[in-house]
Amino acid sequence: METRLTLYHGSNYSFDTVDLSKSKDKRDFGRGFYTTTLREQAEDWAVTLFDRYNGDGIFVYEMELELAESLSVKYYDGLSEEWLLMVQKNRTLGGIQHTFDVIQGPVANDKTARSIALYIAGIIDANEAIKRLQFNKINNQVSIHTPASLSHLKIIRKYQK
Repeated sequence: METRLTLYHGSNYSFDTVDLSKSKDKRDFGRGFYTTTLREQAEDWAVTLFDRYNGDGIFVYEMELELAESLSVKYYDGLSEEWLLMVQKNRTLGGIQHTFDVIQGPVANDKTARSIALYIAGIIDANEAIKRLQFNKINNQVSIHTPASLSHLKIIRKYQK
């Protein structure tokens, strides 16, 4: 894994510093600040957020995260039962259901929500859920969960679409 990541964050609000207290609950990897390594994904997300909720505008942030040795980092290399269990715990219990500072892995987005919901409800098992999820375009996400990891994140630039 790289020691320095270029990340993108799409938002419907303008900000100069990241505030973890504003993080939404019941997200894939728990409460945290979510980014991606894919600029287009961040741009799409910013548009979606603005379309749904309005806000200050459509903003994309380019950031750099230094993955210091002192940080606990979890990397999911694709869909797996371990990833699915992580998503299940965080989406159902809320908060942060792990001890990692940073997590990188696939996104369980709106297109995958039905398979995730069927798995959480016990209607399909992990193997079937992963099989169904393989057919979706899987984007990636890098979530930042602690003040320690936030101290290694730097906003490089912000642009408005």
